Amino acid sequence: MEKLIIIGSGPAGWTAGIYAGRALLAPLLITGRAPGGQMALASEIENYPGFPQGISGQELNQLMQQQAERFGTKVQMDEVTAVELSSHPFKVTAYGDEYEAQALIIATGTYPRKLGVPGEAELTGRGVSYCATCDGFFYQDRKVIVVGGGDSAIEEAIFLTRFATQVYVVHRRNRLRAEKVFQERAFRNEKIDFIWGTVVTEIMGDGKVTGVRLKNVKTDEESTLEADGVFIYVGTTPNTGFLGGQLELDDRGNIVTNRQCHTSVPGVFAAGDVRERVLKQIATAVGSGAMAAMEAEKFIAELEDRAYPERTG
Repeated sequence: MEKLIIIGSGPAGWTAGIYAGRALLAPLLITGRAPGGQMALASEIENYPGFPQGISGQELNQLMQQQAERFGTKVQMDEVTAVELSSHPFKVTAYGDEYEAQALIIATGTYPRKLGVPGEAELTGRGVSYCATCDGFFYQDRKVIVVGGGDSAIEEAIFLTRFATQVYVVHRRNRLRAEKVFQERAFRNEKIDFIWGTVVTEIMGDGKVTGVRLKNVKTDEESTLEADGVFIYVGTTPNTGFLGGQLELDDRGNIVTNRQCHTSVPGVFAAGDVRERVLKQIATAVGSGAMAAMEAEKFIAELEDRAYPERTG
């Protein structure tokens, strides 16, 4: 029996571990298949306070884990496959073991959304990627395509210019959604070309990517573009499949919570991108992770009929 189980190891999960550990709850954190979540995939993070020179996502993830473990968080490298929330204590099933907990914090984040076009599934890992930081090195002196126009797409397009000779950014709109600082850097980079108002309709290749088929969204004109790799950044989907419909979700699949991170089941809290609709950033994930841990501490204190200390810092 655990007092608190934290599911997920992104910035929200690690922060929840830090706060819960400082509350002497000795939380168990189950990492999931990708420790660090989307944060760990970022080549460089420049907008998280305290790192004026920037920091890589992997390095920030490691520092957060060390801090959580310092305060007593137990880390289990495993992935949760199911939970049982209809009875208390809650039951958590992972690949490696089964657990029970008085309270849960769900911080499972999101996973990259697919284009859903022919060739994507077949060529994933053979030229189709969702992580430039992971795979960019393999495209030295080659041409690559980045699909998307948000922060991740433009930041990773810039990163890919370290290796590729040419980076094409294909975006369905005529302007980017990325932060202005990323836009300015991308527009100045001679290796980046933009293909506006266009979508990818097929990823071509036999065993490896050779190019894409494109379609102009206004004229319906079709064309092909040769490339050795395709990096896809068209949004994310919340990791909630393991919940089995036991928590209320919104129309986008995010877990519905109140301002205190309470879900539709008492004793179950959610933090980070899995609940966030508006601003999916490390800073907001950290804030909700802290809130969820404090609310979990309060819930456990009430179960144990003891006083809950008010915390101001």
